[in-house]
Amino acid sequence: MTPTAVAFDGVTKRFPGATALDGVTFAVRAGACHAVCGENGAGKSTLGKILAGLLRPDAGEVRLDGRAARFGGPRDALAAGVAIVHQELALCDNLSVAENLCMGRLPSRFGVVAEGAMRARARALLDAVEAPIDVDRPAASLSVAEQQVVQIAGAVGAGARVLVLDEPTSSLGEAESARLFATVARLKARGVTLLYVSHRLPEIFRLCDDVTVLRDGRHVETRPTAEVDEGSLVRAMIGRPHAQYFPDAAPAARGAELLRVEGLSSPGRFADVSFALHAGEVLGLAGLVGAGRSEVARALFGLDPHATGRVLVRGRPASIRSPADAMAHGIGLVPEDRKRQGLVLAMRAGENATLPTLARLARLGWVDAGAERRAVRARFEGMRVRATPESPTAALSGGNQQKIVLAKWLAADCDVLLLDEPTRGVDVGAKAEIHAAVGRLAADGAAVLLISSELPELLALASRVLVLRGGRVAGELSRAAADQEAVGRLMTGAGGPAE
Repeated sequence: MTPTAVAFDGVTKRFPGATALDGVTFAVRAGACHAVCGENGAGKSTLGKILAGLLRPDAGEVRLDGRAARFGGPRDALAAGVAIVHQELALCDNLSVAENLCMGRLPSRFGVVAEGAMRARARALLDAVEAPIDVDRPAASLSVAEQQVVQIAGAVGAGARVLVLDEPTSSLGEAESARLFATVARLKARGVTLLYVSHRLPEIFRLCDDVTVLRDGRHVETRPTAEVDEGSLVRAMIGRPHAQYFPDAAPAARGAELLRVEGLSSPGRFADVSFALHAGEVLGLAGLVGAGRSEVARALFGLDPHATGRVLVRGRPASIRSPADAMAHGIGLVPEDRKRQGLVLAMRAGENATLPTLARLARLGWVDAGAERRAVRARFEGMRVRATPESPTAALSGGNQQKIVLAKWLAADCDVLLLDEPTRGVDVGAKAEIHAAVGRLAADGAAVLLISSELPELLALASRVLVLRGGRVAGELSRAAADQEAVGRLMTGAGGPAE
């Protein structure tokens, strides 16, 4: 009989106004990859943080190898062999990759940091996960995907016997995810126990031996993955049948041209990107991590001072040098990094939800508090945000934060909406709601540029797909011609140069 590595026994955790975990009890087999699933707010990340010493339970206990584990902090947990890779990125921007990876255990000589040894240690950690990242680069210069990989390298290099992976592929493309899966397989072969938190069901069935479902902070079931299928797992997670994970809605009728981009370029990021976007259209933007997808969206929203090229809105030349310029032209952006770019974490949830539309809610320069409350209530209900308007934004789950970012831009009634990884870290129920919202936007006459690392999502929602490779347009596929194989060939260059 396989021994138990981790046991949760009646674990309860309360926050002001909410119970995140309510008497959760289940066991994790030693050397297994154990999935933890549930909707946003179900308590998955809270459970992982308790195991890793970042939070303390209000009741119940955690046992490691049969012994009670009471951690005063993550340092205690790491000493006991438990590490965590967070869903949200946790690097110090002003430090180098090497300094981030060696933080807390900097090699030194006579009280001075031995920089050569530090770089060598960092390179070894990155080599272990096959990540060719320059250790001297500042963390602030890394893409979201690169930052996620650095976190994984640091956790793996800490020599943990138990590793919590909280949405580890949420920022990764297919190639990067495949490397992570290989790392997971190597860790399992070495006897490492993994607690794998993910909304992406295909990877759960690919990687995990057992699966636990949480709903509203309570334990629903723990079963071998071989005994469940996608339908039964989704029903357990959301408490109701879910006919289609990726609804394949018919595209809306294409209308007038709303946005034209000609020769858009930015040194070192992308070059000569051109396309047109029409009312009622969802244009999918595909590409491997580093292909320039997010950089193009940021340039169109006025966030790249080095961008050149010609942008026309409704047929007229538009000078977009700042987000204010973009918004004045009816362009909105849901960025890929919600914490750094999409939210003001120090503000309350309701205040974040109205930021782009405050002018509509103001009279004589003063915000109408009653109108703002009504607007926030409607937006929270529309996106099923599990929070009150007074909730601290920083304390919300990643999925609920993402819903607020989406809600505020959906309410802004933009003519052109740039969606960069809009379903990153979002549960299966909310994912379908977001897909439906994208469909409604197009049906109402908006134009949508959709960036996603999940090809099934792009193929289900996009009217056509534009593929970037190495910062340039590799090709364009109609909805009828776009499938995973065709898009993959353009992304990787396997089919040769694009016509």
